[in-house]
Amino acid sequence: MFAVFVSGGKQHRVTEGETLKLERLKAAPGDEVVFEQVLLIGDDGGVRIGQPLVEGGRVKAEVVNHVRDRKIRVIKFKRRKGYLRRQGHRQWRTEVRVTGIGAA
Repeated sequence: MFAVFVSGGKQHRVTEGETLKLERLKAAPGDEVVFEQVLLIGDDGGVRIGQPLVEGGRVKAEVVNHVRDRKIRVIKFKRRKGYLRRQGHRQWRTEVRVTGIGAA
């Protein structure tokens, strides 16, 4: 069984037991979170596609950890003007493990 849901403005395709990194969530490690913006649910019986969301669809997950992503370098440069600016950024991510996929 798999599902496609929305979190942090992005769509994620997941199966049960899978671990993935999402945009930072306001939940402590060990907490359970429920995603109710489910766009698609598929299993052996077929695929249910939402219009735009699947009626009663939800994805349950457990928060594993909060981590920081790899550093992204940002460079602003204008040639022949003596202008160069460097900046780095590390985005916070929440690592979650999918525990259940279901629809009413």
